[in-house]
Amino acid sequence: MKRLAGLSTLALTISATSGCGWLWGDDGYFRDRGSDYLQAHQVAPMQVPADVQLRPVEPLLPIPHQIADARVTGEYEVPRPQKLVVAVEESEFSLQTSEDARWLVAMRAPSQVWSAARQFFTDNGFQIAEDRPQTGEFITAWQTPDQIAPALVRELGLQQNETRVRVRVEPGVQRNTSEIYLLSVQRPAGSTADVSWPERAVNQELDRVLLDELQANLTRSVETGDSVSLLAERDFDAPSRVSLIEAAGGHPVLQLDTDFNRAWSSVGRALEASDIRVDDLDRSQGIYYVNLAEGAENPDDEPGFFSRLFGGGADKEEIEARAERYQVRLGEADGTVRVTLVEDVDTPAPADVARRVLNMLKDNLG
Repeated sequence: MKRLAGLSTLALTISATSGCGWLWGDDGYFRDRGSDYLQAHQVAPMQVPADVQLRPVEPLLPIPHQIADARVTGEYEVPRPQKLVVAVEESEFSLQTSEDARWLVAMRAPSQVWSAARQFFTDNGFQIAEDRPQTGEFITAWQTPDQIAPALVRELGLQQNETRVRVRVEPGVQRNTSEIYLLSVQRPAGSTADVSWPERAVNQELDRVLLDELQANLTRSVETGDSVSLLAERDFDAPSRVSLIEAAGGHPVLQLDTDFNRAWSSVGRALEASDIRVDDLDRSQGIYYVNLAEGAENPDDEPGFFSRLFGGGADKEEIEARAERYQVRLGEADGTVRVTLVEDVDTPAPADVARRVLNMLKDNLG
């Protein structure tokens, strides 16, 4: 009890004297030390013994020499900060791998990639035995090492076997992208054996190096601006037959004799050629979300000076007010792909609107 009483008395004494200068004033124990640096003064450099080796200390935050100090007279212009240098550049061609596959992703349309890849093989001495533009494939003839470019033979480490390569170009997940798959087979020189294509790579190292060389070649072509002979897109993914038919209820349907991948690519190209705005798409469901009131968007188009100055472009409210939103749907049926125009999954578009849109697509697919 005596100890508790003593502590209470001390606390009351400190509280009662809290306004005193010895505790809180300029000379007090708890004084404000925020301005102490103003009292600092320079002293002579530290002297060390002559037999001690000195190591210079570099300042962590050195002051540039061009920065003005108190000794500078007259006006001083603060220099503008330098621009940041972006060292990372994204390539249009990137390699992708999984547990049992390796492929090349290109930020280009399949028709361009198909032609450029074919050009790479012909430039290096390969002869094209089969062209299959409808399926995005080409197959080389059986080649001996002496028929192939020496530089490529060294990179591939080819021996005396004959080599044959199959290249397949497929539309990528995103629009205007491609995926390149490559597979090689070999047989002894002089053999006439008909080697079938395996489901998985049997010459993994050869395929890997060949795909690396293809990527390097495509990247160099883009960087140097070399022109490549591009296959006409219609020859690449156009259906073999396009017809406009009527389904039950008199609703028009565009029927394409092709597979879904080619149909998806060609319809997307036809929408752009028809100057139809695509607001969104869902490849897994086979849907292009379109707005018939607006023209196709071109990412390279920028508003002009006066449009930026006076706001000449339409705002979102105006676009939404005049929007004519529909869905271009693709569905597989009996070995063909059928294209329809609907308002939603349960409501078909008016017959005259659907016939007009599908006819435009048909003209740009044929």
